[in-house]
Amino acid sequence: MPESFNFLPVLEGASITIRPATAADFEPLYSAASDPEIWTLHPDPERYKRDVFERNFFAPAIAGTGALVVVDRETQSLIGSSRFYEWNSAAEEICIGYTFLARSHWGGDYNREMKGLMLQHAFQFSRRVWIHIGIDNFRSRKAMEKIGGKLSHTEFRNQGGRQVENCYYFIDRDDPGVFK
Repeated sequence: MPESFNFLPVLEGASITIRPATAADFEPLYSAASDPEIWTLHPDPERYKRDVFERNFFAPAIAGTGALVVVDRETQSLIGSSRFYEWNSAAEEICIGYTFLARSHWGGDYNREMKGLMLQHAFQFSRRVWIHIGIDNFRSRKAMEKIGGKLSHTEFRNQGGRQVENCYYFIDRDDPGVFK
């Protein structure tokens, strides 16, 4: 296994491209994120507000190591974001999170394709992928279970200066029947 993780890949799927985020992506990404319904079950439910999105999501994403945007290949519009974080080379583990999709892209294959591309990339470097989801975000928890995520435990994490209880899901590279 490689010692370092490629946090900023370009991943091509049938319907989407995942690429590194840039500062120039703020407006189109905020446009995708400005729907309050996206955030109703999220630990930061006011993230649809411009200042909250910029302060609590976009600025830390750009300052971090693995901010990615999701582009609809047909329309070339930004429809969401995700990122890799917390690479542990000794344990061969990485986290995927901070994921959202515009509501116009819910209910189809977009989330499944996005997670599949990200897992395929992650499994080149790691044996386990962790996904942290707010305990009350039942929509994301259900989606994670649909693609083979297993609930390990709950734990409080610092998110934007406050402690938020998260469910810790994992997917292992070698699990039989795991979604990849």
